[in-house]
Amino acid sequence: MGKYKYLFGNMALFTVSNFVSKILVFLLVPFYTHVLSTGEYGVGDVMHTTLLLLVPALTVNMGEGALRFAIERERERGDILRIGLKRTGISIGMVGAVCGAVSFFTGRNMKIYLLFFVFLYAANAFFEYFILFFQGCEKVKIVVLGSVSCTVLTLASNLYFLLVAKIGLYGYLLSQILSFGGAACLMFCLGGGKKYWNLGKKNKGLEREIMNYGKPMILYSTSSWANNAADRYIIMWMCGTSVGGVYGIANKIPAMLTVFQRIFAQAWQMSASKNYQDKESGEFFSSMYQSYNMMMVLGSSVLIVFCKVLAKILFAKDFYEAWSLVPPLVISVIYGALSGFLGSICLAYKDSKGMGKAAGTGALFNIILNPAAVYFLGAMGAAMITALSYYVMYAMAFLTVRKYVRLTWNWKRDYLSYFLIIVQSFCLIWEVNGYLWINGILLLCLVFFYRKELTSVLKNMGTVVCSMRKR
Repeated sequence: MGKYKYLFGNMALFTVSNFVSKILVFLLVPFYTHVLSTGEYGVGDVMHTTLLLLVPALTVNMGEGALRFAIERERERGDILRIGLKRTGISIGMVGAVCGAVSFFTGRNMKIYLLFFVFLYAANAFFEYFILFFQGCEKVKIVVLGSVSCTVLTLASNLYFLLVAKIGLYGYLLSQILSFGGAACLMFCLGGGKKYWNLGKKNKGLEREIMNYGKPMILYSTSSWANNAADRYIIMWMCGTSVGGVYGIANKIPAMLTVFQRIFAQAWQMSASKNYQDKESGEFFSSMYQSYNMMMVLGSSVLIVFCKVLAKILFAKDFYEAWSLVPPLVISVIYGALSGFLGSICLAYKDSKGMGKAAGTGALFNIILNPAAVYFLGAMGAAMITALSYYVMYAMAFLTVRKYVRLTWNWKRDYLSYFLIIVQSFCLIWEVNGYLWINGILLLCLVFFYRKELTSVLKNMGTVVCSMRKR
Protein backbone atom coordinates (compact mmCIF):
# COMPACT_ATOMS: atom_id res chain seq x y z
CA MET A 1 0.00 0.00 0.00
CA GLY A 2 3.02 2.28 0.53
CA LYS A 3 3.65 2.33 -3.22
CA TYR A 4 0.07 3.31 -3.98
CA LYS A 5 0.07 5.89 -1.21
CA TYR A 6 3.22 7.52 -2.60
CA LEU A 7 1.77 7.51 -6.13
CA PHE A 8 -1.71 8.76 -5.21
CA GLY A 9 -0.29 11.32 -2.79
CA ASN A 10 1.85 12.85 -5.54
CA MET A 11 -1.06 12.61 -7.97
CA ALA A 12 -3.21 14.60 -5.55
CA LEU A 13 -0.66 17.41 -5.48
CA PHE A 14 -0.10 17.32 -9.23
CA THR A 15 -3.88 17.37 -9.71
CA VAL A 16 -4.04 20.73 -7.95
CA SER A 17 -1.21 21.98 -10.15
CA ASN A 18 -2.57 20.70 -13.43
CA PHE A 19 -6.22 21.43 -12.73
CA VAL A 20 -5.50 25.07 -12.04
CA SER A 21 -2.92 25.46 -14.81
CA LYS A 22 -4.35 23.35 -17.62
CA ILE A 23 -8.06 23.81 -17.01
CA LEU A 24 -7.89 27.60 -16.65
CA VAL A 25 -5.68 27.92 -19.70
CA PHE A 26 -8.06 25.54 -21.52
CA LEU A 27 -10.93 27.85 -20.66
CA LEU A 28 -9.05 30.67 -22.40
CA VAL A 29 -9.57 28.89 -25.74
CA PRO A 30 -12.88 30.69 -26.50
CA PHE A 31 -11.14 33.96 -25.63
CA TYR A 32 -8.25 33.24 -28.01
CA THR A 33 -10.61 32.26 -30.83
CA HIS A 34 -12.41 35.59 -30.46
CA VAL A 35 -9.41 37.93 -30.32
CA LEU A 36 -6.93 36.10 -32.60
CA SER A 37 -7.38 35.16 -36.24
CA THR A 38 -6.81 31.57 -37.34
CA GLY A 39 -3.52 32.68 -38.93
CA GLU A 40 -2.28 34.42 -35.77
CA TYR A 41 -3.18 31.44 -33.62
CA GLY A 42 -1.43 29.17 -36.12
CA VAL A 43 1.82 31.18 -35.84
CA GLY A 44 1.68 31.14 -32.03
CA ASP A 45 0.92 27.42 -32.01
CA VAL A 46 3.91 26.64 -34.26
CA MET A 47 6.21 28.73 -32.03
CA HIS A 48 5.08 26.79 -28.97
CA THR A 49 5.42 23.50 -30.83
CA THR A 50 8.97 24.42 -31.88
CA LEU A 51 9.88 24.96 -28.22
CA LEU A 52 8.81 21.40 -27.47
CA LEU A 53 11.53 20.26 -29.90
CA LEU A 54 14.34 22.66 -29.11
CA VAL A 55 14.29 22.80 -25.30
CA PRO A 56 14.98 19.09 -24.64
CA ALA A 57 17.27 18.71 -27.67
CA LEU A 58 19.52 21.73 -27.07
CA THR A 59 19.71 21.25 -23.29
CA VAL A 60 20.57 17.55 -23.86
CA ASN A 61 17.52 16.65 -21.75
CA MET A 62 19.05 18.15 -18.62
CA GLY A 63 15.63 18.36 -17.00
CA GLU A 64 14.96 14.64 -17.40
CA GLY A 65 18.47 13.91 -16.17
CA ALA A 66 17.94 16.11 -13.12
CA LEU A 67 14.69 14.32 -12.31
CA ARG A 68 16.21 10.85 -12.64
CA PHE A 69 19.48 11.49 -10.76
CA ALA A 70 18.16 13.86 -8.06
CA ILE A 71 15.78 11.16 -6.79
CA GLU A 72 18.66 8.77 -6.07
CA ARG A 73 21.51 11.18 -5.23
CA GLU A 74 20.29 13.55 -2.57
CA ARG A 75 23.79 14.71 -1.59
CA GLU A 76 24.67 15.74 -5.14
CA ARG A 77 21.59 17.84 -5.89
CA GLY A 78 23.60 21.06 -5.79
CA ASP A 79 25.97 19.67 -8.40
CA ILE A 80 23.00 18.59 -10.53
CA LEU A 81 21.52 22.12 -10.38
CA ARG A 82 24.80 23.72 -11.47
CA ILE A 83 25.20 21.29 -14.36
CA GLY A 84 21.64 21.87 -15.55
CA LEU A 85 21.81 25.66 -15.40
CA LYS A 86 25.13 25.62 -17.24
CA ARG A 87 23.73 23.55 -20.10
CA THR A 88 20.52 25.58 -20.21
CA GLY A 89 22.54 28.80 -20.47
CA ILE A 90 24.62 27.38 -23.32
CA SER A 91 21.47 26.39 -25.21
CA ILE A 92 20.02 29.91 -24.85
CA GLY A 93 23.23 31.33 -26.31
CA MET A 94 22.93 28.96 -29.28
CA VAL A 95 19.32 29.96 -29.98
CA GLY A 96 20.19 33.65 -29.66
CA ALA A 97 23.11 33.33 -32.07
CA VAL A 98 21.10 31.47 -34.72
CA CYS A 99 18.09 33.80 -34.50
CA GLY A 100 20.40 36.82 -34.61
CA ALA A 101 22.08 35.55 -37.76
CA VAL A 102 18.77 34.72 -39.44
CA SER A 103 17.37 38.17 -38.62
CA PHE A 104 19.83 39.81 -41.03
CA PHE A 105 18.01 38.15 -43.93
CA THR A 106 14.40 38.75 -42.88
CA GLY A 107 11.84 41.54 -42.83
CA ARG A 108 10.75 43.64 -39.87
CA ASN A 109 7.91 41.39 -38.73
CA MET A 110 10.08 38.27 -38.79
CA LYS A 111 12.81 40.09 -36.83
CA ILE A 112 10.27 40.84 -34.11
CA TYR A 113 9.07 37.22 -34.08
CA LEU A 114 12.66 35.97 -33.78
CA LEU A 115 13.32 38.31 -30.85
CA PHE A 116 10.18 37.10 -29.12
CA PHE A 117 11.22 33.51 -29.77
CA VAL A 118 14.65 33.93 -28.12
CA PHE A 119 13.10 35.30 -24.93
CA LEU A 120 10.32 32.70 -25.06
CA TYR A 121 12.90 29.92 -25.38
CA ALA A 122 14.95 31.24 -22.44
CA ALA A 123 11.94 31.59 -20.15
CA ASN A 124 10.54 28.18 -21.08
CA ALA A 125 13.92 26.41 -20.78
CA PHE A 126 14.46 27.63 -17.21
CA PHE A 127 10.84 26.92 -16.27
CA GLU A 128 10.94 23.33 -17.56
CA TYR A 129 14.29 22.66 -15.92
CA PHE A 130 13.18 23.88 -12.48
CA ILE A 131 9.93 21.91 -12.74
CA LEU A 132 11.84 18.66 -13.31
CA PHE A 133 14.71 19.44 -10.92
CA PHE A 134 12.44 20.14 -7.94
CA GLN A 135 10.32 17.14 -8.87
CA GLY A 136 13.48 15.03 -8.63
CA CYS A 137 14.21 16.62 -5.25
CA GLU A 138 10.70 15.43 -4.26
CA LYS A 139 9.64 19.02 -3.58
CA VAL A 140 6.29 18.45 -5.22
CA LYS A 141 4.69 21.46 -3.50
CA ILE A 142 7.24 23.75 -5.17
CA VAL A 143 6.39 22.19 -8.54
CA VAL A 144 2.70 22.78 -7.86
CA LEU A 145 3.40 26.38 -6.86
CA GLY A 146 5.40 26.93 -10.04
CA SER A 147 2.65 25.58 -12.28
CA VAL A 148 -0.11 27.52 -10.52
CA SER A 149 1.84 30.79 -10.54
CA CYS A 150 2.55 30.31 -14.25
CA THR A 151 -1.17 29.95 -14.87
CA VAL A 152 -2.12 33.00 -12.82
CA LEU A 153 0.46 35.10 -14.68
CA THR A 154 -0.76 33.73 -18.02
CA LEU A 155 -4.38 34.53 -17.21
CA ALA A 156 -3.69 38.05 -15.94
CA SER A 157 -1.25 39.04 -18.69
CA ASN A 158 -3.42 37.59 -21.47
CA LEU A 159 -6.42 39.57 -20.30
CA TYR A 160 -4.34 42.74 -20.18
CA PHE A 161 -2.37 42.40 -23.42
CA LEU A 162 -5.22 41.00 -25.54
CA LEU A 163 -8.27 42.70 -24.05
CA VAL A 164 -6.96 46.01 -22.70
CA ALA A 165 -3.79 46.77 -24.70
CA LYS A 166 -5.16 44.88 -27.73
CA ILE A 167 -1.77 44.03 -29.23
CA GLY A 168 -2.83 40.68 -30.68
CA LEU A 169 -0.20 38.03 -31.32
CA TYR A 170 2.57 40.14 -29.77
CA GLY A 171 0.57 40.28 -26.55
CA TYR A 172 -0.02 36.53 -26.63
CA LEU A 173 3.72 35.85 -26.95
CA LEU A 174 4.69 38.44 -24.34
CA SER A 175 2.25 36.84 -21.93
CA GLN A 176 3.96 33.46 -22.38
CA ILE A 177 7.39 34.96 -21.71
CA LEU A 178 6.30 36.72 -18.52
CA SER A 179 4.45 33.69 -17.16
CA PHE A 180 7.27 31.17 -17.76
CA GLY A 181 9.97 33.56 -16.55
CA GLY A 182 8.10 34.71 -13.46
CA ALA A 183 7.21 31.17 -12.39
CA ALA A 184 10.82 30.01 -12.89
CA CYS A 185 12.14 32.79 -10.64
CA LEU A 186 9.54 31.99 -7.98
CA MET A 187 10.46 28.28 -7.92
CA PHE A 188 14.17 29.04 -7.67
CA CYS A 189 13.68 31.44 -4.75
CA LEU A 190 11.13 29.44 -2.74
CA GLY A 191 12.57 26.00 -3.55
CA GLY A 192 15.97 26.76 -2.05
CA GLY A 193 17.70 27.13 -5.40
CA LYS A 194 20.33 29.45 -3.92
CA LYS A 195 21.11 26.91 -1.19
CA TYR A 196 21.56 24.12 -3.73
CA TRP A 197 23.72 26.40 -5.88
CA ASN A 198 26.00 27.26 -2.96
CA LEU A 199 26.34 23.59 -1.96
CA GLY A 200 27.07 22.54 -5.51
CA LYS A 201 30.50 22.19 -7.06
CA LYS A 202 32.05 21.17 -10.34
CA ASN A 203 31.52 17.46 -10.80
CA LYS A 204 32.79 16.37 -14.19
CA GLY A 205 32.05 12.70 -13.50
CA LEU A 206 28.41 13.39 -12.67
CA GLU A 207 28.07 15.79 -15.60
CA ARG A 208 29.39 13.12 -17.95
CA GLU A 209 26.98 10.56 -16.46
CA ILE A 210 23.96 12.87 -16.87
CA MET A 211 25.05 13.76 -20.40
CA ASN A 212 25.38 10.07 -21.30
CA TYR A 213 21.85 9.57 -19.95
CA GLY A 214 20.49 12.61 -21.77
CA LYS A 215 22.09 12.18 -25.20
CA PRO A 216 20.19 9.02 -26.21
CA MET A 217 17.02 10.72 -24.98
CA ILE A 218 17.43 13.36 -27.69
CA LEU A 219 16.16 10.77 -30.17
CA TYR A 220 13.29 9.98 -27.79
CA SER A 221 12.30 13.61 -27.16
CA THR A 222 12.82 14.63 -30.80
CA SER A 223 10.82 11.67 -32.09
CA SER A 224 8.05 12.28 -29.55
CA TRP A 225 7.97 15.87 -30.73
CA ALA A 226 7.83 14.76 -34.36
CA ASN A 227 4.84 12.56 -33.59
CA ASN A 228 3.16 15.52 -31.95
CA ALA A 229 4.28 18.30 -34.26
CA ALA A 230 5.20 17.01 -37.72
CA ASP A 231 1.54 17.02 -38.73
CA ARG A 232 1.18 20.68 -37.78
CA TYR A 233 4.16 21.79 -39.87
CA ILE A 234 3.03 19.72 -42.84
CA ILE A 235 -0.49 21.19 -42.61
CA MET A 236 0.91 24.73 -42.38
CA TRP A 237 3.10 24.03 -45.41
CA MET A 238 0.48 22.31 -47.58
CA CYS A 239 -2.80 23.87 -46.39
CA GLY A 240 -1.86 27.27 -44.93
CA THR A 241 -1.89 28.92 -41.51
CA SER A 242 -5.68 29.08 -41.26
CA VAL A 243 -6.07 25.30 -41.51
CA GLY A 244 -3.09 24.99 -39.17
CA GLY A 245 -4.89 27.17 -36.65
CA VAL A 246 -8.04 25.03 -36.87
CA TYR A 247 -5.93 21.89 -36.41
CA GLY A 248 -4.21 23.44 -33.39
CA ILE A 249 -7.59 24.28 -31.84
CA ALA A 250 -8.84 20.73 -32.48
CA ASN A 251 -6.11 19.51 -30.13
CA LYS A 252 -7.68 21.45 -27.25
CA ILE A 253 -10.41 18.86 -26.63
CA PRO A 254 -7.96 15.92 -26.42
CA ALA A 255 -5.93 18.22 -24.15
CA MET A 256 -8.61 17.66 -21.50
CA LEU A 257 -7.47 14.03 -21.37
CA THR A 258 -3.84 15.12 -21.59
CA VAL A 259 -4.34 16.96 -18.28
CA PHE A 260 -4.93 13.63 -16.56
CA GLN A 261 -2.12 12.04 -18.56
CA ARG A 262 0.33 14.67 -17.36
CA ILE A 263 -0.82 14.35 -13.74
CA PHE A 264 -0.29 10.61 -13.78
CA ALA A 265 2.96 10.77 -15.78
CA GLN A 266 4.58 13.18 -13.33
CA ALA A 267 3.71 11.01 -10.34
CA TRP A 268 4.38 7.73 -12.15
CA GLN A 269 7.90 8.68 -13.23
CA MET A 270 8.82 9.26 -9.59
CA SER A 271 7.21 5.96 -8.52
CA ALA A 272 8.84 3.95 -11.31
CA SER A 273 12.30 5.29 -10.42
CA LYS A 274 11.78 4.47 -6.75
CA ASN A 275 10.31 0.96 -7.17
CA TYR A 276 11.98 -0.57 -10.23
CA GLN A 277 14.38 -2.65 -8.10
CA ASP A 278 11.69 -4.09 -5.79
CA LYS A 279 10.93 -7.81 -6.00
CA GLU A 280 7.24 -7.06 -6.56
CA SER A 281 7.84 -4.40 -9.21
CA GLY A 282 6.39 -6.58 -12.00
CA GLU A 283 3.09 -7.00 -10.17
CA PHE A 284 2.94 -3.29 -9.29
CA PHE A 285 3.78 -2.17 -12.83
CA SER A 286 1.20 -4.57 -14.33
CA SER A 287 -1.52 -3.39 -11.98
CA MET A 288 -0.83 0.26 -12.77
CA TYR A 289 -0.66 -0.41 -16.52
CA GLN A 290 -4.09 -2.03 -16.53
CA SER A 291 -5.60 0.77 -14.43
CA TYR A 292 -4.01 3.51 -16.52
CA ASN A 293 -5.14 1.91 -19.77
CA MET A 294 -8.68 1.68 -18.38
CA MET A 295 -8.76 5.37 -17.46
CA MET A 296 -7.40 6.48 -20.84
CA VAL A 297 -9.89 4.32 -22.77
CA LEU A 298 -12.91 5.46 -20.75
CA GLY A 299 -11.78 9.09 -20.82
CA SER A 300 -11.34 8.97 -24.60
CA SER A 301 -14.76 7.43 -25.08
CA VAL A 302 -16.40 10.16 -22.98
CA LEU A 303 -14.69 12.91 -25.01
CA ILE A 304 -15.85 11.37 -28.28
CA VAL A 305 -19.44 11.09 -27.01
CA PHE A 306 -19.54 14.77 -25.97
CA CYS A 307 -17.21 16.10 -28.69
CA LYS A 308 -19.70 18.30 -30.56
CA VAL A 309 -21.15 19.68 -27.33
CA LEU A 310 -17.68 20.71 -26.17
CA ALA A 311 -16.90 22.20 -29.58
CA LYS A 312 -20.02 24.39 -29.45
CA ILE A 313 -18.98 25.69 -26.04
CA LEU A 314 -15.28 26.21 -26.74
CA PHE A 315 -14.86 26.95 -30.45
CA ALA A 316 -15.99 30.20 -31.99
CA LYS A 317 -16.36 31.49 -35.54
CA ASP A 318 -14.33 29.56 -38.12
CA PHE A 319 -12.90 27.21 -35.49
CA TYR A 320 -16.07 25.14 -34.97
CA GLU A 321 -15.29 22.85 -37.90
CA ALA A 322 -12.35 21.51 -35.85
CA TRP A 323 -14.69 19.08 -34.04
CA SER A 324 -14.36 16.51 -36.85
CA LEU A 325 -10.60 16.23 -36.24
CA VAL A 326 -10.99 15.44 -32.55
CA PRO A 327 -11.64 11.63 -32.61
CA PRO A 328 -8.34 10.53 -34.23
CA LEU A 329 -6.46 13.02 -32.06
CA VAL A 330 -8.11 11.50 -28.97
CA ILE A 331 -6.93 8.06 -30.09
CA SER A 332 -3.42 9.52 -30.39
CA VAL A 333 -3.60 10.53 -26.74
CA ILE A 334 -4.38 6.94 -25.67
CA TYR A 335 -1.31 5.47 -27.35
CA GLY A 336 0.84 8.45 -26.46
CA ALA A 337 -0.09 8.05 -22.80
CA LEU A 338 0.62 4.31 -22.78
CA SER A 339 3.94 4.92 -24.55
CA GLY A 340 4.84 7.44 -21.85
CA PHE A 341 3.95 4.93 -19.14
CA LEU A 342 6.21 2.30 -20.69
CA GLY A 343 8.88 4.93 -21.28
CA SER A 344 9.02 5.76 -17.57
CA ILE A 345 9.77 2.09 -16.84
CA CYS A 346 12.60 2.09 -19.39
CA LEU A 347 14.01 5.34 -18.00
CA ALA A 348 13.88 3.93 -14.47
CA TYR A 349 16.27 1.25 -15.75
CA LYS A 350 18.24 4.07 -17.46
CA ASP A 351 17.51 2.62 -20.90
CA SER A 352 16.97 5.82 -22.83
CA LYS A 353 18.24 4.21 -26.05
CA GLY A 354 15.42 1.66 -26.16
CA MET A 355 12.74 4.31 -25.86
CA GLY A 356 14.58 6.44 -28.39
CA LYS A 357 14.31 3.64 -30.95
CA ALA A 358 10.61 3.14 -30.22
CA ALA A 359 9.85 6.85 -30.56
CA GLY A 360 12.09 7.13 -33.62
CA THR A 361 10.22 4.36 -35.42
CA GLY A 362 6.88 6.05 -34.76
CA ALA A 363 8.19 9.44 -35.87
CA LEU A 364 9.65 8.02 -39.09
CA PHE A 365 6.29 6.43 -39.85
CA ASN A 366 4.59 9.80 -39.24
CA ILE A 367 6.96 11.91 -41.33
CA ILE A 368 6.93 9.54 -44.32
CA LEU A 369 3.16 9.04 -44.54
CA ASN A 370 1.81 12.41 -43.38
CA PRO A 371 2.47 14.43 -46.57
CA ALA A 372 0.56 11.91 -48.71
CA ALA A 373 -2.27 11.75 -46.18
CA VAL A 374 -2.56 15.55 -46.06
CA TYR A 375 -2.49 15.74 -49.86
CA PHE A 376 -5.46 13.36 -50.21
CA LEU A 377 -7.43 13.96 -46.99
CA GLY A 378 -6.26 17.34 -45.70
CA ALA A 379 -6.07 17.87 -41.94
CA MET A 380 -8.06 14.68 -41.31
CA GLY A 381 -5.33 12.66 -43.01
CA ALA A 382 -2.72 14.18 -40.71
CA ALA A 383 -4.79 13.35 -37.63
CA MET A 384 -5.27 9.73 -38.72
CA ILE A 385 -1.59 9.13 -39.52
CA THR A 386 -0.59 10.72 -36.21
CA ALA A 387 -2.83 8.25 -34.37
CA LEU A 388 -1.27 5.35 -36.29
CA SER A 389 2.27 6.58 -35.59
CA TYR A 390 1.56 6.73 -31.86
CA TYR A 391 0.33 3.14 -32.03
CA VAL A 392 3.59 2.10 -33.73
CA MET A 393 5.52 3.86 -30.97
CA TYR A 394 3.41 2.13 -28.31
CA ALA A 395 3.94 -1.33 -29.84
CA MET A 396 7.71 -0.83 -30.03
CA ALA A 397 7.82 0.48 -26.45
CA PHE A 398 5.89 -2.54 -25.21
CA LEU A 399 8.45 -4.88 -26.78
CA THR A 400 11.30 -2.85 -25.25
CA VAL A 401 9.85 -2.99 -21.73
CA ARG A 402 9.62 -6.79 -21.90
CA LYS A 403 13.40 -6.92 -21.47
CA TYR A 404 12.93 -5.68 -17.90
CA VAL A 405 9.37 -6.43 -16.80
CA ARG A 406 6.76 -8.93 -17.96
CA LEU A 407 3.50 -7.02 -17.82
CA THR A 408 0.35 -9.10 -17.40
CA TRP A 409 -2.66 -7.74 -19.31
CA ASN A 410 -5.86 -8.86 -21.02
CA TRP A 411 -4.82 -8.15 -24.60
CA LYS A 412 -8.04 -9.47 -26.19
CA ARG A 413 -10.20 -7.21 -24.04
CA ASP A 414 -7.92 -4.20 -24.60
CA TYR A 415 -7.80 -4.53 -28.38
CA LEU A 416 -11.56 -4.99 -28.54
CA SER A 417 -11.85 -1.75 -26.56
CA TYR A 418 -9.55 0.07 -28.98
CA PHE A 419 -11.72 -1.20 -31.85
CA LEU A 420 -14.87 0.15 -30.17
CA ILE A 421 -13.18 3.55 -29.77
CA ILE A 422 -12.48 3.53 -33.52
CA VAL A 423 -16.13 2.63 -34.22
CA GLN A 424 -17.23 5.56 -32.03
CA SER A 425 -14.91 7.84 -34.00
CA PHE A 426 -16.30 6.85 -37.39
CA CYS A 427 -19.89 7.15 -36.15
CA LEU A 428 -19.19 10.71 -35.03
CA ILE A 429 -17.15 11.83 -38.05
CA TRP A 430 -19.68 10.48 -40.55
CA GLU A 431 -22.59 11.61 -38.35
CA VAL A 432 -24.31 8.23 -38.63
CA ASN A 433 -28.03 8.31 -37.80
CA GLY A 434 -28.38 7.99 -34.03
CA TYR A 435 -24.60 8.29 -33.55
CA LEU A 436 -25.06 9.82 -30.09
CA TRP A 437 -27.07 6.81 -28.88
CA ILE A 438 -24.67 4.35 -30.52
CA ASN A 439 -21.64 5.99 -28.95
CA GLY A 440 -23.35 6.15 -25.56
CA ILE A 441 -24.09 2.41 -25.66
CA LEU A 442 -20.48 1.68 -26.67
CA LEU A 443 -19.29 3.76 -23.70
CA LEU A 444 -21.40 1.62 -21.37
CA CYS A 445 -19.88 -1.51 -22.95
CA LEU A 446 -16.40 -0.18 -22.19
CA VAL A 447 -17.35 0.55 -18.58
CA PHE A 448 -18.55 -3.07 -18.30
CA PHE A 449 -15.30 -4.40 -19.80
CA TYR A 450 -13.19 -2.51 -17.26
CA ARG A 451 -15.46 -2.83 -14.24
CA LYS A 452 -12.83 -4.75 -12.20
CA GLU A 453 -10.08 -2.19 -12.84
CA LEU A 454 -12.47 0.68 -12.14
CA THR A 455 -13.54 -0.88 -8.83
CA SER A 456 -9.90 -1.57 -7.89
CA VAL A 457 -8.81 2.01 -8.57
CA LEU A 458 -11.67 3.48 -6.54
CA LYS A 459 -10.95 1.04 -3.68
CA ASN A 460 -7.22 1.86 -3.60
CA MET A 461 -7.88 5.59 -3.75
CA GLY A 462 -10.38 5.28 -0.90
CA THR A 463 -7.89 3.33 1.22
CA VAL A 464 -5.16 5.91 0.61
CA VAL A 465 -7.50 8.80 1.45
CA CYS A 466 -8.58 7.09 4.70
CA SER A 467 -4.97 6.45 5.74
CA MET A 468 -4.07 10.09 5.06
CA ARG A 469 -7.00 11.31 7.18
CA LYS A 470 -5.89 9.14 10.10
CA ARG A 471 -2.50 10.82 10.01
